[in-house]
Amino acid sequence: MRLEVRQLQRHFGDVKAVDGLSFELRAGQIYGFVGPNGAGKTTTLRMLATLDIPTAGDALLDGRSIVDHPEEARRRVGFMPDGLPTHSDITVHHYLDFFARCYGLQGTERRRTLEQIQSFTQLESLRERLINTLSKGMKQRLSLARALIHDPQLLILDEPAAGLDPRARVELRELLSALACQGKAILISSHILAELTEICDGAVIIENGRLVRAGAIDQLRGQSRQRLTLRLRSLDGREALHRALLLRPEVEGVRAVGEELEVDLFSQDPVRQGPVSQDPVSRDPVSRGPVDHETVAANLLTALVGEGLRLVEFRQMRRGLEDVFMQMTRGDLP
Repeated sequence: MRLEVRQLQRHFGDVKAVDGLSFELRAGQIYGFVGPNGAGKTTTLRMLATLDIPTAGDALLDGRSIVDHPEEARRRVGFMPDGLPTHSDITVHHYLDFFARCYGLQGTERRRTLEQIQSFTQLESLRERLINTLSKGMKQRLSLARALIHDPQLLILDEPAAGLDPRARVELRELLSALACQGKAILISSHILAELTEICDGAVIIENGRLVRAGAIDQLRGQSRQRLTLRLRSLDGREALHRALLLRPEVEGVRAVGEELEVDLFSQDPVRQGPVSQDPVSRDPVSRGPVDHETVAANLLTALVGEGLRLVEFRQMRRGLEDVFMQMTRGDLP
């Protein structure tokens, strides 16, 4: 399965809610759909789910237009909106059974599908509960189960983790990972960027309806401003370590995190910046310019140990999607 979004637009009068978005998503990938409030995320997701018609542009599922063939697209797309089921007079099982019938499932196939979906989303023990008595986490599971009834190839999830407690968030991540392993493509919007970093292969970042960046997480990290962050702890205490770090020319900033120190390093070795020496006698250049992050970290570790500091923790902090988002967007209001 391959989703290709091509110059998608949605205008409301003079307001360009979505303004020429283009990106791709393939089977087995989980992509975060990231942007500030009012960026056009929900509008885009609704168009991809064929609940709204684009002003211009299109999206293709394996080369087939969702605008020209919406009924075909609906059988291949599962949409989980940010709104939860609010029905007060229907049970979990009957709610799912209704949608199974809407998708044309009959007899043994329908019963088997309902059993499998309720088992996968851990709703078996709640099948006779009224929907309005469920917790928010269980309603989110029910909403996901409804989106999975027809075994879609593409899942579109709008803020599925909003308002969930920590355990429910972990369980949701596990469900989504299992679905990706089954070969489903998943596009998920969320404001909880730390969560997306843990589960997503890539991200689509938008602002004011326009694409900022799209690609794999590592690719996006490489496109944003480079900074190496380390977490350190020493048996000699935080203050002694802090003083030693501030004397190092490669250190850009130091901040305390409990008993540890978090250190930002320059992406270049400041001692070796500038043009390479043209001295014909010397074979060792005065300056080598940019050096890789591992070399900078290794040099710092060697220097600190050489000064007699007893380090018991020294690790690199991987930059998350939240850092990338903050660097790539400007925070403009729509």
